Amino acid sequence: MPTHTLEALFAAERIAIIGASPRADAVGGRLLRNLVEAGYQGRIHPVNPKYARIGRRRCYPDVAAIEEHVDLAVIATPAASVPAILRQCGEHGVGAAIVVSAGFAESGPEGRQLQLDLIEAARPSGLRVLGPNCLGLIRPHLHLNATFSNNQALPGDVALVSQSGALCTAILDWAEPNQVGFSAVVSMGDAADVDFGDILDYLALDVHTRSILLYVEGVQDARRFISGLRAAARMKPVIVIKAGRHAAGSRAASSHTGALVGADDVFNAALERAGVVRAYSIEQLFSAAQILSSGHRLHGNRLLILGNAGGPGVLATDRASELDLALAQLAPETIEALDAVLPAQWPRANPVDILGDAEPARYAKALDICLADPGVDAALVILTPQGMTDPLGCAEAVIGVARRGKPVTACWMGQKQVAPAWSRFAEAHLPYFHTPEAAIEALDYLAKYQRNQHLLLQVPGSLSQHAEPDIEGARMIIEGVLNEGRDTLSTQESKALLTAFRIPVMPAMLARNANEALVAAETLGFPVAMKIASHTLSHKSDAGGVHLDIRTPAAVRAAYRELLDDVRRARPDADIDGVTLERMADTRNGRELIIGVVRDPVFGPAISFGAGGTQVEILKDRAVALPPLNTLLIDSLIERTRVACLLHDFRQMPAIDHAALVRVLHRISELVCELPEILEMDINPLIASDRGVIAVDARFVIAPSPGDADPYAHMAIHPYPVHLAQRWQLPDGTDLRIRPIRPEDAQVEQSFVLGLSEESKYFRFRQTLNALTPEMLVRFTQIDYDREMAFIAVTGPEDAEIEIGVSRYIANPDRESCEFALVVADDWQRKGIGTRLMEALMRTAHDRGLRHMEGEVVMRNQAMLALVTRLGFDRRPHPDDPEVRIVSRTL
Repeated sequence: MPTHTLEALFAAERIAIIGASPRADAVGGRLLRNLVEAGYQGRIHPVNPKYARIGRRRCYPDVAAIEEHVDLAVIATPAASVPAILRQCGEHGVGAAIVVSAGFAESGPEGRQLQLDLIEAARPSGLRVLGPNCLGLIRPHLHLNATFSNNQALPGDVALVSQSGALCTAILDWAEPNQVGFSAVVSMGDAADVDFGDILDYLALDVHTRSILLYVEGVQDARRFISGLRAAARMKPVIVIKAGRHAAGSRAASSHTGALVGADDVFNAALERAGVVRAYSIEQLFSAAQILSSGHRLHGNRLLILGNAGGPGVLATDRASELDLALAQLAPETIEALDAVLPAQWPRANPVDILGDAEPARYAKALDICLADPGVDAALVILTPQGMTDPLGCAEAVIGVARRGKPVTACWMGQKQVAPAWSRFAEAHLPYFHTPEAAIEALDYLAKYQRNQHLLLQVPGSLSQHAEPDIEGARMIIEGVLNEGRDTLSTQESKALLTAFRIPVMPAMLARNANEALVAAETLGFPVAMKIASHTLSHKSDAGGVHLDIRTPAAVRAAYRELLDDVRRARPDADIDGVTLERMADTRNGRELIIGVVRDPVFGPAISFGAGGTQVEILKDRAVALPPLNTLLIDSLIERTRVACLLHDFRQMPAIDHAALVRVLHRISELVCELPEILEMDINPLIASDRGVIAVDARFVIAPSPGDADPYAHMAIHPYPVHLAQRWQLPDGTDLRIRPIRPEDAQVEQSFVLGLSEESKYFRFRQTLNALTPEMLVRFTQIDYDREMAFIAVTGPEDAEIEIGVSRYIANPDRESCEFALVVADDWQRKGIGTRLMEALMRTAHDRGLRHMEGEVVMRNQAMLALVTRLGFDRRPHPDDPEVRIVSRTL
């Protein structure tokens, strides 16, 4: 397959500096000087019509005058000149450009138009553009510094990607004296073309990068951002820091949920589902990178703390308690073994204080014994430099023991005496920190990373396995409301919508006068609740619009009049339709909960859950998740709230019907997946008890759907496309299933590849291989259904499937074309399976808006060439490999 479209950006061998200058204080001069001073080994071509030479280098009037191919153009000219320069670059085969020039989208309407012109100029040639208004790019291992920063970067294995050039310069200035190195430093600027998704795609497969740091100020394309994050996080740790955590929301909230859930809550939920972790400061960013890139993974959160002083151990314990990291309980055998190697005064508990005179051997023996305890999942080793302490020797001892398995983190406190030990830890790739609190926070990142990686593997469908909802009926309710010019559903309409999705609701009747209210009360049965019916009132109780526990006919009539009078006094502008009556909910053993939906302007619908009732804004107990949800994701959502503790046996109350609550959250997930018109929703309260759950009150805010071809275009995470699965039978009666691949198919995929003949492996992978590497398995089975698809053909029982064929495509960055691959097991060839897999693949690619499909076929693979010819593919010689044919067709 062809190289990545950003190869010319990240691995340029010939660079043109357009706007180069002999002046050291000019941006073009600084760019040229940085490349030279970094020791760049490729060809550098200054471009500026004002000069014939700059230093000893020939200076060209434009790119067209350069006699050889240019991989990368770095442009530092006035904004107005950039579109024409990019057009010329594209015409002369330049692969990528970095536009450091400012004066585009950030400078007003004229600049925004220039940015559009820039994109249009680059598009015809496929030229990829980083920027504009960016610092540039650094690749230390290539000695490539295409920035105008005053700093160089040390080589390392951490990639830094930032929307802020100023932050890049600050981090570079901090990193060099702290011996922090980078595999890449990328300043994105306005991200007119190359965005987070593109860069993450490249870095996910970059052999020089072990972890990725992102500084995010805003996200333009949520699907591409999440897609890129998920793809990268499957391969290596990704840590994100975001500016503007406490910025006010951009929309006016009209519901409880809208008032509670902010953009930062949704951003957090997006990161969790993407399998990444979030930092809140620059120091935390690098702490997380250090521990995650070490390769250690937690399989539990039981922590051992060991050190040569009591105080730091207590500080570490306090911070661990705050972060819900449990201290390991040492087994009796462990304590007995420690008694044999430690002084009698040791406290015989965790934290393990090995006392101030501890020498390297004592550190090694004590740590080795503790790590052997099955109740210990990870260890933090602390040293304070005391009179008899050998910091470097103790570090060597810890490094020796740490190589044996479980995660070990070091905290050597101080500065001058422990600095050599820090350097030794860095050489050994053992995470080390300067304070106990920082070390504990790093271990917490390890725990969060493990949890979020588990969430990343979840690919629920849009619909659960429960009884089918009445989606068509729900859509008709919404259409009726929109046709009336309303954006808010009445209480009865809201409950009807919930009923269509099989969510239990408290029945309600609308009364338009006192007598109708009495009839409704008698029909429903006493006691009743009466609530003002008004689509313009979000919070009825705030306006005096709720009366509860009404038990007599006379009280119903009186309450009707009082409700209208009270609301008209409090809100004379409210549109009042009447009064809604409901039978009072049986609240014995009940807990009041709230389930809500908000439509985030970036990430689409988000579901919140927490403590409900009239004090919901005060309690602010909520957790947020992005749909689609499954049982594991729902359980995680519930567990992150304080009210979760009240859902179990509590004092005299039995535990709630947990399965019923999970079903309701499943249904809400289905509702927001299938109804893109939903902007906001509250179910408050949802009464949960041991007898089930019931929605007492509900409110929906809606808007017309944009009508995208993709029914899930409103969502940041594409559901598992269960609707694409199909059944088929061979002429001999063998039943086959063709369905999209899932993460849990990793072993099935591995067995399939192992069973291929050497020739089939070569035809598919252009090499003979014994097994798929873990990285390849991740790439093949944990796919993003928005930008790629893989169909597998399977046979056998569903709990023991056998894979017999697979087809897949991956969309190119232009989002209009894709590359495909196909392989069928040797014993199942010539049965029509390949045709079926390709037809499913082409149909799906076309439905996703792709217009062109292309692949590479080895000439010796005549069966494949015949198959694609029958399917309408053209073929042409490969420009670089005579043994390969490029096959393509319009979809």
